[in-house]
Amino acid sequence: MESVHRSCVGLDVHKKSVAACVRRLDSSGKVHKHFRQFGTMTGELEELVAWLKSHEVTHVAMESTGVYWKPIYNLLEERFEVLLVNAQHIKHVSGRKTDMKDCEWIAQLLQHGLLEASFIPERLQRDLRDLTRSRVKCVEQRTGVANRIHKVLQDANIKLSSVATEILGVSGRSMIRAIIAGEEDPEKLANLARQSLRGKIPQLKEALRGKVRDHHRFLLETLFEQLISTEETIEKYSKRIDELLGSEPFVERAEEDKPLPFGEATTLLRTMPGISRVAAHAIIAETGTDMSQFPSAGHLCSWCGISAGNNESGGKQRSAKIPKGNRWLRRILVETALSAGRSKNTYLSAQYRRIASRRGRKKAAVAVAHSMLESIYHMLKRHVEYQDLGPHHFDTLEPDRLTRYLVKRLENLGHKVTLEPRAMSA
Repeated sequence: MESVHRSCVGLDVHKKSVAACVRRLDSSGKVHKHFRQFGTMTGELEELVAWLKSHEVTHVAMESTGVYWKPIYNLLEERFEVLLVNAQHIKHVSGRKTDMKDCEWIAQLLQHGLLEASFIPERLQRDLRDLTRSRVKCVEQRTGVANRIHKVLQDANIKLSSVATEILGVSGRSMIRAIIAGEEDPEKLANLARQSLRGKIPQLKEALRGKVRDHHRFLLETLFEQLISTEETIEKYSKRIDELLGSEPFVERAEEDKPLPFGEATTLLRTMPGISRVAAHAIIAETGTDMSQFPSAGHLCSWCGISAGNNESGGKQRSAKIPKGNRWLRRILVETALSAGRSKNTYLSAQYRRIASRRGRKKAAVAVAHSMLESIYHMLKRHVEYQDLGPHHFDTLEPDRLTRYLVKRLENLGHKVTLEPRAMSA
């Protein structure tokens, strides 16, 4: 098999060690192999870089092993052509499993051009990913703390959630602080209500008559402090994301097919129903704005993991379960799809209701998320705002089929239906 690279290396990455195999062709075409093992401390990785340079290595390939590939990639990306590959794509022959054989196998595949690199974004986008993903984790923590506060209130027989829609709104927080401070009078607690909740003061008096013990106050105080701390951390992440996007160097409006600046792309995505500012940041952090990384919108959807699975054998479709993909992007897209499904008079809400009535809300959310990601691909590629097809788009696709369906519905209700074409106005 023809060799593509004259000198390349395969790396087998672990937490504490890196096994390396350099494959180098001499002038006669003979392959020379060089093996060595390095530690993963920064100084040891710098020795790896020097060793690779001494062998005139141009291309490096390694598996995407957890997070252990990241420090190596950071050191190598500016010096070599680095390919991070999916471990499933480079499985070795069974029964030949050692670190040295693994790195040799990776180097052999690389030299013959048989490896496909995973999508690794530029450093600014990687930083943005870290921030948006950390923010998501903090939001999850906040939700968990809020649920535990609700549990403690229920244990103390405080039925605030039965009256107030949001127990951690302005009114709810004032009442919880008063309970922590030792206030037990339901009337005084109810009078802490603000705005529209003041119309429910009689119900609040009943709901706030509980059996609060010192144990409950201790738990509420601890959880409330944790809640405030988590919310402050979320705010710090949000400010840092804004600073990162604000520090992006100014670029004139890019031509079509050229990547947009992140800030401009955020504004563009927010023209789509269901996408908030936070959601736009999260989407851009995962996909970037350079759509040339993906040959088509279908490839982007497949990479995300919201395309229908393809498992066919003997002419039979076994499963259409969605494949694994970028779980962070899939998660935010499904959330925005549910939000878009609740919007009014839009194509996305019509699509959601149409599918949910037949196949359920979960499958409808994934289908809408797929449509949204396809639109995002074209919006970022062509630099255009979202253009909604309208809520009646599906009615215009097959009007005869819709007519038959509606007639059948009326006949099932016991009506005799006669259709007469409406005269066209002059």
